[in-house]
Amino acid sequence: MEKEKPIGVFDSGIGGLTVVKRLMSVLPKESIVYFGDTARVPYGSKSNETVIEYSIQNTKFLLQKGVKAVVVACNTASSIALNELRKNFDVPIIGMIVPGAQMAIDETRNNKIGVIGTRATISNKAYSKAIKEINSEIEVFEKACPLFVPLAEEGWTHHKATYEIAEEYLKELREKSIDTLVLGCTHYPILADVIQDVIGKNVKLIDSGIASSEVVRSELHRIGLETNSAIPGNASFYVSDLPTTFKEVAELFLGKQINEVIKVDVSELPKH
Repeated sequence: MEKEKPIGVFDSGIGGLTVVKRLMSVLPKESIVYFGDTARVPYGSKSNETVIEYSIQNTKFLLQKGVKAVVVACNTASSIALNELRKNFDVPIIGMIVPGAQMAIDETRNNKIGVIGTRATISNKAYSKAIKEINSEIEVFEKACPLFVPLAEEGWTHHKATYEIAEEYLKELREKSIDTLVLGCTHYPILADVIQDVIGKNVKLIDSGIASSEVVRSELHRIGLETNSAIPGNASFYVSDLPTTFKEVAELFLGKQINEVIKVDVSELPKH
């Protein structure tokens, strides 16, 4: 029965859908339970203590839904809360940072990697630490891009304002001659077209959601928790605010209809 349990995924908002989309592609037979903490987005501007508290609550909520593994589809939570979650819970917990770092190292040719993320992810130097641990020769240039999250949440994927803000954020990274750029926030792939245009076509974008989905697949295989189901899995969606808005963006992003998005009251989430 363990094998037929769903995979749990949480994020501060809609960004984790970039990971869900990839999981659906890589593991089509697996079912998914997604929780988007849309009432408390963004996590990137919150204290480490708060991010850990929210992450524990979110994980407990997913475990109540009977998940067999948890994907922390939020780079901020991955950079701050992952160790705490692994200490507290005995299911496999997969984050974004190390898979994304490894993928960037595999892709770079000139050993100059850029990383963009929330203030918390960048100030914690999550990616540069992970990259340097694997290969100390690589130069890492990090830049916080806090406004990208609200732009992605708003669905402004090709808006003039998004281009202008991206230009402001990315110009200093362009000057560093990076050949690889880690999208160090799961919201950022929603804005990938704009980011690619502004940073330049010769720079390879790294989506940590793609990298982490491959890790989920290999981890489930390693511990014998892959589903035996012969039919496609289903997905359930829960959010802490604005289910209608989430449903619209999610359908647009996933390219499929969602039956229902269930609102969960933050006050009813399991306490830390």
